[in-house]
Amino acid sequence: MNVLSLFDGMSCGQQALERVGIKVDNYFASEIDKYAIQIAEKNYPNTKHLGDVTQISKFWTENKFPKIDLLIGGSPCQSFSYAGNQLAFDDSRGKLFFEYVKIKDLLKPKYFLLENVRMKQEYVDIISEYLGVEPIEINSALVSAQNRKRLYWTNIPNVTQPKDKKILLKDVLECGCVDRDKAYCLDAHYFKGGNLKVYFEKYRRQLVFDRCLQVGEADVNGHDIIKRVYSKEGKAPSLNSMNGGNREPKVCCGGAIVGRRLDDKGIRKDEQLDLPIVQCLEVNDKEKSRSLSTVTKDTVVTPLPKGRYPDAYGKYEDLWRKLTPLECERLQTVKDNYTEGVSNSQRYKMLGNGWTVDVIAHILKGINV
Repeated sequence: MNVLSLFDGMSCGQQALERVGIKVDNYFASEIDKYAIQIAEKNYPNTKHLGDVTQISKFWTENKFPKIDLLIGGSPCQSFSYAGNQLAFDDSRGKLFFEYVKIKDLLKPKYFLLENVRMKQEYVDIISEYLGVEPIEINSALVSAQNRKRLYWTNIPNVTQPKDKKILLKDVLECGCVDRDKAYCLDAHYFKGGNLKVYFEKYRRQLVFDRCLQVGEADVNGHDIIKRVYSKEGKAPSLNSMNGGNREPKVCCGGAIVGRRLDDKGIRKDEQLDLPIVQCLEVNDKEKSRSLSTVTKDTVVTPLPKGRYPDAYGKYEDLWRKLTPLECERLQTVKDNYTEGVSNSQRYKMLGNGWTVDVIAHILKGINV
C-alpha cells in the first residue's frame, strides 16, 4: 500500500498502520515542523518527506510517483476549535483544508481519512460537502485515558465506535495519584503548565499529585501522627510495627469537602471569600456519616468548588506536577519513549498536536488490502 500523509506531524499514521498490520510499500509525508520530522525519521527512517503541503500538488504533477491508495491527514484545528477565535476558513491555517481537498481530487486515492476537532455545524457541513461524507465523532476515552473528542471524515467502510477498553488515568501514570478517571484533552501548549487555580477553575491541563495526601485529622487520643487521615488516592504512609491503639494508617473512604467560613462571632458565611476557611471533612463510610475534627490546615487536593476557596490554592504548590512526556505518550496510545530525542516542550507540543493512535488504527481496520 502507498500512503500519503498530509500534516503528518510525528507520523502517528505510520504507528496506526503498523498496529493494524497493514503493509506499507511507500509512506510519503508532508510536514514542516523540524522536530516532528526528526522524531518521525528516528522511528521510521524510510519515510519520504515532501515538505510544505501547499507545494505537494505542483511537486506531484512534475514528478513520477506511485498510485496513492490511502490519503490521511488532520489539517490545523486552531481556526475551527471552540477554544480559539473560530475564524475557520478566513484563517490562513483553516484554509489549509482546501489543500487536502485539492490533493485528494488530484490523486483520487481509494481511501481517505481527515481528522479535526469538534466545531460549529456550519463548518462541519462545508467540510462534509467537499469530501462527500459525513464525519463520525469518536472520543479517545474509549481506547485511552484521555477525553479527546474528534471528528473523522472517511470513506473507509464499516467504521463504528471502538469498544471501551476501560483504561483509567491512574493506569498510565509513572507514579502519583489523580483526581479523575480520564485526563483532560492534551493540547499543543500543555508544556506551558499552569497552577492549581487554573487547573481547578478552568478545568484544563491535567495535573498529577505526587505524595501521600493528608485530608484531615481523626478524633482519637494520642500523638498527632495517629490522628492523620489520608486520601485513598495517595500512597500509603510507612507501616510501623505498633499495632492497635489507633496506630494503623487511616484512609478517607470517600466524602466531600465541606469547608466553613466563620466570622469573628462564629457564624458561618461561606459567601464572604475574605474570611479564612475553618475546614471539616465529612466522610461517608459504609453509608454512615461522621465528621473529622476541625483542622486548621487544608491539605486537600480534590477539586474545590469553583470560586469558593481561592485562598487554598497557593498552599499546595509542592503537591502537584504535570504529566510526564511518557504519560502523555500513553494518553495518545503512542509507543513508550517514541518522542525521545527532542526537548520536553517539543515532545508535549507534538503529542498535543498528534492523533490517538489506537483510534486511527480502529478506523483503518476497515481497509481491504
